[in-house]
Amino acid sequence: MLTSMLAILALGATVPSPDPVPFLVTTDWLAQHFKDPNLVMLQIGDRTSQPAYDQGHIPGALFINPFRDLARPPVEGALYLELPDAAQLTTMLESKGISNDSHVVLYWAQEYFSPTSRTYLTLEYAGLRGRVSILDGGLEAWKSEGRPVSTEVPTPARGHFTPRLVPDLVVDAAWVKANLENKGVAIVDARDSEFYNGKDTHQARSGRIPNAVSIPFATMIAEGGKFKTIEELRRLFEAAGIDKKDKVVTYCHIGQQATLVWFVARMLGYQAALYDGSFEDWAKRSELPVVAAAKP
Repeated sequence: MLTSMLAILALGATVPSPDPVPFLVTTDWLAQHFKDPNLVMLQIGDRTSQPAYDQGHIPGALFINPFRDLARPPVEGALYLELPDAAQLTTMLESKGISNDSHVVLYWAQEYFSPTSRTYLTLEYAGLRGRVSILDGGLEAWKSEGRPVSTEVPTPARGHFTPRLVPDLVVDAAWVKANLENKGVAIVDARDSEFYNGKDTHQARSGRIPNAVSIPFATMIAEGGKFKTIEELRRLFEAAGIDKKDKVVTYCHIGQQATLVWFVARMLGYQAALYDGSFEDWAKRSELPVVAAAKP
């Protein structure tokens, strides 16, 4: 095997990358892969949900707060929850023991579904595409099966990560404006339907982006806290009029909820991107059109 690898390198060929990991893993899968040398587990949360980690997490898992650790530092007047630069991503990921060949498994607690998918997108954006999975059902599914938890906070060996940013995973307002009439692009509003229909968002304007279709992020998850079946999810996209060849671009309030629909679109095989600024950005740009609520 070593001889053949050296021969490949001598010929200047590229060594094949590892096969992509699954989008979703089950609790059974995770229990069987605890000792995989490249496995990194991250529990997703914030200051409010940190106690759920402290009181008992999947053994070996680390805690990460995507609002603080994986977003640009807040600046007055700037958009909220924007993707950080390569230096911040590298420092944070290496501190969690993540290297370029890591398989990162993310899981939620207390129904932090969209912060988990936001973390997934951010890691893919950093260059870990095909190296990240989500544990279906999260911590609640793990604990409901009587599987072990721990209060020990591991200290990982520092990772060695080289960022390879993937800018095509996100689009901006100019791109969305230029593609409003593009029949091959499906703009998807992932907010609850009441906001799609014009409920006040306490942003610059209320309403929706013209020609956007509604697929609320909460419809991705079944009762019990796991993703709906692939067949059920596919029907939601088809019911919204999305063709399997369309490029799906999702948005929400600030670019968090929309990542859950983005993740499902990816899982279903769509080419997909996130409008990271989302309606917070669109609404404050007075030159951009908004479909307001119908007058009674």
